[in-house]
Amino acid sequence: MAMEIKIQANANFKNPDQSKKRYIIMKGSAGSGKSADTAQHYILRLMAQKGRNLLCVRKSDITNRDSTFAELTGAINRMFGRKADKYWRVTQSPMKIECKLNSNQIIFRGVNDEKQREKLKSITFKRGKLTDVWIEEATEITQSDFEIIDDRLRGQLPEGQFYQIRCTFNPVSKTHWIKKVFFDVQDDNVLTHHSTYLENRFIDEAYNQRMERRKRIDPDGYRIYGLGDWGELGGVILHNYETRDISQNIDDYDDVSIGQDFGFNHANALLLLGWKDGDIYVIREIYEHEKTTDEIIQKAEGIIPKNKDMWCDSAEPDRIKEWEQAGYMARPVKKEKTTDKKYQATQIDWLKQRNIYIHPSCTNTLKEMQQWKWKKDERSGEYLDEPVPIFDDAMAALRYGIETWRKPNNWLY
Repeated sequence: MAMEIKIQANANFKNPDQSKKRYIIMKGSAGSGKSADTAQHYILRLMAQKGRNLLCVRKSDITNRDSTFAELTGAINRMFGRKADKYWRVTQSPMKIECKLNSNQIIFRGVNDEKQREKLKSITFKRGKLTDVWIEEATEITQSDFEIIDDRLRGQLPEGQFYQIRCTFNPVSKTHWIKKVFFDVQDDNVLTHHSTYLENRFIDEAYNQRMERRKRIDPDGYRIYGLGDWGELGGVILHNYETRDISQNIDDYDDVSIGQDFGFNHANALLLLGWKDGDIYVIREIYEHEKTTDEIIQKAEGIIPKNKDMWCDSAEPDRIKEWEQAGYMARPVKKEKTTDKKYQATQIDWLKQRNIYIHPSCTNTLKEMQQWKWKKDERSGEYLDEPVPIFDDAMAALRYGIETWRKPNNWLY
């Protein structure tokens, strides 16, 4: 009996999907569909070509669960529906996917430290060799990380097979090494590809509206995250942060607080923050679009502690009450008697005087931090003391969460 597979594709990905070049470098806007296409492409490839195996890489291995692993398992379920288990074996811990037809496998790794990089050297598969690598959010990794990964694809392959690395990412800075290595130098082994959300026929209307708003409010950011163009994010607000594999045990911190910015069409952001020796630690995040308060409360169960202060946007008293009824210590932030612009500037000034450490799993917080910037006066070209009010939901949650420590009368010893 013939196998039934449901395939949904955007025509603009035909060239990278058919190419046998060693390096497929795919830059694009947020929502362009490049990651969904990549996942579907690998499922088809591994089913059709015996002896191929895929390694999925993120800077931090744990972020694979909500990105590459989620994309690949989602593709399997869309393509095969209720018959997915007939063709694919999916293991949650450790994360692994195996094609039952030919034993081709998909594994997931990180390159966040020397130990993780060393693990790449000992990868083996049930059958065949490592032939394919997907590096998601490739701008997170360093050039030396890439070279270690690239060096793993070596040795003689059976006739007809080939090695290939596919990188998918949003192009934040024109000074990034990926641009210099793959876009600025002509190389017959490289296929570069560009895509935007405007070409994605599966994008939802709410996302279109969010991007149209960004086009109006933040044209510089829109060129990068909406059109997928290389650029410089001038006027970035915070530079005093770094990703670090910080402790997930809240007892390791002097104090813990929670910040929440409510949202539906734009993200509802919830951050678990730690305070230790005068520094701020972003321990965990919940970042959801188009979810009700009840759905987010369910997601927070076991992730966000109920015995710590949760500082929320004071403009949403009904939502605060829902969190209180669910057992959380939710309360509104108390703004100083000043303009909202001045209130934000005061919080930002306080943040600038601390080191901020972000756990690698908090990918949305990191993305917002990288692009959170001051408004620019269109006439003078100068930056104003007012943040651009777009894609700043985690930053609002961060601002709210620090109120425990910013105001002396809120200290909890």
